[in-house]
Amino acid sequence: MALHVPGLIMMVVFYLVVLGIGIWASLKSKKMEKSTVGGQIEVSFLANRRVSPAVGVFTMTATWVGGAFIIGVAETVYDPTKGLVWALIPLQMSVSFIIGGLFFAKPMRDKNYVTMMDPFQIKYGKTLTGFLAIIPFVSEMMWVPVTLISLGVTVSVFSDLPLSLCIWISAAVAITYTVLGGLYSVAFTDIIQLSLVFCSLWLCAPFVLASGVYTDITQTAFNFTNRGPWLGRIESYDMWRWIDNFLAMSVGNLAFQDFHQRTLSSSSTSTAKMICFIAAGVVLVLGIPPVLIGAVAASTDWNSTSYGSPSPYDRGEAAMVLPIILLHLTPTAVFVVGMGAIAGAAMSSTDSCLLAATSIFTTNIYKLIRHQVQKDIYQGTCLPEDENC
Repeated sequence: MALHVPGLIMMVVFYLVVLGIGIWASLKSKKMEKSTVGGQIEVSFLANRRVSPAVGVFTMTATWVGGAFIIGVAETVYDPTKGLVWALIPLQMSVSFIIGGLFFAKPMRDKNYVTMMDPFQIKYGKTLTGFLAIIPFVSEMMWVPVTLISLGVTVSVFSDLPLSLCIWISAAVAITYTVLGGLYSVAFTDIIQLSLVFCSLWLCAPFVLASGVYTDITQTAFNFTNRGPWLGRIESYDMWRWIDNFLAMSVGNLAFQDFHQRTLSSSSTSTAKMICFIAAGVVLVLGIPPVLIGAVAASTDWNSTSYGSPSPYDRGEAAMVLPIILLHLTPTAVFVVGMGAIAGAAMSSTDSCLLAATSIFTTNIYKLIRHQVQKDIYQGTCLPEDENC
């Protein structure tokens, strides 16, 4: 693939800005560690529980609006076997935030838990909770390579660099500021990343709609002779699968540390609940541009574009339909900005997964292992951290 100079410059600038803000936030975090009573754990994992409503909404939304969110929604709407009714992520995330705000934010924040595993630790003890914590830890770690791959693909679009090198560069940037500043760095970089995503997506959508190489999407929503309607349909035999998919993400989403980390780091219980409810609306707004782009892709006459025929679906490239649409239906500058949105969304999810996995491992797994090793060394001698010591 030929070098795309404007896109590569934009990506370099984006990476440098994010890294710079992350390092700045880490310096603030280090100063707070020295003065806070809560110590390093409170500051690194929970930003000393001082996250304001505005910052909280940004970091809560950015955590879940990732590359899979943007690209996946467009792909599902475009897919003739699925359609909009199967593009559940924005609605699922919104419902999840509302449920979390109604039932989980207050009791979790009031008791000042550090991770979502702390209630289990109080009820079932450290040993059993340590084993249970392995599952959410592995779940978080599995998302890291997925988000890094989407980041690497975005960078490789603009250059002829190997995909593996692009992934390593993206990983180095995300890991550096996450390790240095913890949740402070993640939250402040999320502001930049989500702002880029929001502005970029709403900039790209009008250009795509103005391309004029597609049939009116209001007509193709219900009936399209060349393929299925982009609105999609749910057959009777698929109803239970649709319900299962919906519940898996809307309710299952509450089993991720990423969500609880945002509410637990809030400055108050009311702030935690407010963040959930506002983010529920913002995530729906961010889901509209990918839906429109997917609908246009489903209604496009590909022979009228520089992409040509057959369509991305027939070529097995449906998963990349959003960048394909931006590349062939919008000006170069708009395409560059759109790919920046994907990069910003992917990076915001990467750093959140890293921090969530680290929080669970350190608090609920590592401490248990360290405690057991110390017991073995002292051979049953009372340890300083023991409550009855």
